[in-house]
Formats: sequence, structure tokens, C-alpha cells
Amino acid sequence: MTRTLLVASAIAMLLAPRAFAADLAVPHIHTKSPPAAADPGYNWSGFYAGINFGYGWGRSSTTANFIDSRTGTGLSSSAGTFDLNGAIGGGQIGYNWQRDMFVVGLEADFQGGGQKGRFGALCAGAPDGVQDGVCTPGHRGDNTFDPALPVTFDLTQKLDWFGTVRGRLGVAVTPRVLLYGTGGLAYGRVSTSGSVSAINVGGFPGADGGTFTPVAASFSSSTTKFGWSAGAGVEGAFADNWSARLEYLHVDLGTVSGSLATPVIALSGAPLVVGYRSRVTDNILRFGVNYRFSGT
Repeated sequence: MTRTLLVASAIAMLLAPRAFAADLAVPHIHTKSPPAAADPGYNWSGFYAGINFGYGWGRSSTTANFIDSRTGTGLSSSAGTFDLNGAIGGGQIGYNWQRDMFVVGLEADFQGGGQKGRFGALCAGAPDGVQDGVCTPGHRGDNTFDPALPVTFDLTQKLDWFGTVRGRLGVAVTPRVLLYGTGGLAYGRVSTSGSVSAINVGGFPGADGGTFTPVAASFSSSTTKFGWSAGAGVEGAFADNWSARLEYLHVDLGTVSGSLATPVIALSGAPLVVGYRSRVTDNILRFGVNYRFSGT
């Protein structure tokens, strides 16, 4: 009996700690999940180069002057604005620096195209019942007179090519979408050609039967002008190294001018000079693709 009690007591002592431990509440340990990797976004910094194409709505505000070369008198003037429209294409290269959401850059581009337009001016001949015109004399005979005829001037201008060197300041409204403004130097070559035609009316004073002599002259010139440019655009990255943009740019190349001494006889009997002065501007909308030489 005593032995049985001792064995039972030993078994109870062995089981008691386990039962006590089972009665204790096991605390729930809260663990934090590892933080999600932050999206590094897109970094616009670095060198880039690309190509572009678009359309230019150019304007030439031109004044044509008819001048008597002997007296220097301005006899007639015609002013007007004509279009220099055409497709353009070219390339660009630049560098961006990004700090937070702000992007500062420097870009140079060069464009070729077919922007071209025409302008016409007229110096009126003599009205009914009058011998002399505005720019040229008529011929008076004993019984009749031959009135002066008009002088016509036709001018053609082309914007052969242009380029810009501009600063850029932008804001990354999302990591991969950049809105920017831009401005700086512009330069370009403007080619101008023209022709003057008229009929000189002459003959001996007092003699009936005047002479009618067709005359004409032409010229062409090219000049490189410097001016300014400004615009804005939006650019979006569609791959780590590639982006596409849509950009508007205004270009002002200032004025080009020239003159031509013609075989047309002016009122003083000296040659008639025709001069022109043109203010050339351009409004450009273009699409471009850039490759950046360092990935995100």
C-alpha cells in the first residue's frame, strides 16, 4: 500500500508542471511585415539626344519701297504679311539636372524644312487723263500723251534652316511626366529673291507716238540672322531610357532687308530703286523622341 502511494505521488508531481503550463495563456507576438520597396520613380538627369518633326507657321511682315535714286524720294510703299508655312524636321541634344521634382536643362537643336511664301507690290501707273504715274513718267506728244504704266515687284522668301540654344525649366508632375518652359537664342538663314518688271514709256518731247520698252530686273540673297525663341512642352518617359515630347516654340529672327537698282526710269529720269524690309517669325509645333544615356 505504501509503495502504491509513493508511485502515485511521483506520477502526480511529474504531470503537475505540464498541466500548469497548459493552463497559462500563451501571449500573441505581433510582428511587422517587411516594408515594401519604395518606387524610385524616374530620374531625368543626364545627357540625351533625339529627333523631331513637325510643322512651322511662319510669318514675314514685309514693306516694299519704290525710291527715286536721284532724289532719294520715296515714291510708293506697300506693306503686308504673308505666310512662310511648311514641314520641318531635325534633331536635338541636351542635358538635364533633377533635384526633387524640379528639372533644369540646356538644349540645342537644328531644323531644316520647306517654309516658303510670296509677296507682291505694285507702284501704280497714271490714272485716266494724267500723264505721269506714281513712280514713272509718261510721254506727252503734240496732240496725245502716252500715260505711265505700273511697276510690279514680286518677292519670294524662304526659311532654309534654323536652330536654337535654350534653357529648360520643368516640373515632374509625376515621376515620368515632365512639364517645362524653355527660352533662349535662335538663329537661321532667310533667303530672299525678287523681280521687278515695268514698261518704260518714252519718246521725243512734243512728238506724237511714244516708245514702249519692257524692262525687268531680278535679285537673290541669303542672310543668317540671330534672334530669340521661347516655348513650352510636355515630355513623358515610356521606358527607362526613352521619352517622347510634344513642344511649341516661337522663333523671332528679327528683320532682313535689301534693295535693287532697276532699269525702270523714275520720275527724275534716273533709275528706280526697289527696297524691302521683312520681319521674320515662326510658330512651331513638333513631336520628338529622346534617348537618355543613363537609365533610371
